[in-house]
Amino acid sequence: MNDEQLLRYSRQIMLPAFDIEGQQRLQAATVLIVGLGGLGSPVSMYLAAAGVGHLILVDDDQVDLSNLQRQIVHTEQGIGVAKVESAANTLQALNHDTRLTIVNKRLDQDGLTTLLADGVDLVVDACDNFSTRFMINRACVDARVPLVSGAAIRLEGQVAVFDSRRADSPCYQCLYRGGDDEQMSCARNGVLAPLVGVIGSMQALEAIKVLTGLGQDLCGKLLLFDAFSSHWRELRLPRDPACPVCRDSGANSRGAAATLDAPDTQAL
Repeated sequence: MNDEQLLRYSRQIMLPAFDIEGQQRLQAATVLIVGLGGLGSPVSMYLAAAGVGHLILVDDDQVDLSNLQRQIVHTEQGIGVAKVESAANTLQALNHDTRLTIVNKRLDQDGLTTLLADGVDLVVDACDNFSTRFMINRACVDARVPLVSGAAIRLEGQVAVFDSRRADSPCYQCLYRGGDDEQMSCARNGVLAPLVGVIGSMQALEAIKVLTGLGQDLCGKLLLFDAFSSHWRELRLPRDPACPVCRDSGANSRGAAATLDAPDTQAL
């Protein structure tokens, strides 16, 4: 780590539980971010600013005027530009040390599996549909790569960590068995702009904690946020022994999870 980097990251390095070792772990890490919208914007910006060495940005959409209310990684100059390119321009200006790889397409199972096999240390799910969420979850369980999941809509948000390296960790499908993408879209339901910033920032925080071993992450818990009352709730999320995705990936936990058939929140 050179003098410029020591100065740039000095406010993190001075934390006793973080120190230079924590910063070096971030610099050596590769994080895959799926979705560069409302959640992916603060996630990508905070991870780049914090010094994650390599970010892989995945999105197949273009910047639209209606995105700018909440997708803060994009600007008016980026309207009509691929979101991965728009985001990469912002992130490169934020931290030239962070290496960026952009994937301007919707991933299928094979493409995601190939990416995870290429040394990805953690995945951040910031996408906007349940079919992709389930695909990401299965790929992360199979590859034993930690997954940080976030969702936000209207005035409600949630964050969770799923780490298949841990025998008692649930997976995303322990929580949700299915969902209706169309009914839970932001275009249909709306969203308050700062809410995605709150949830996306929490996702970035949890990602950093998992990558560095700092503190206690949210694995085995579901954190819910009600923006209307500014109230947080934390629920225990044990592994479901009957989960069709992770039941054979390790030892089951002591009890079954409360599985939901329809979600209350969805990513934007």
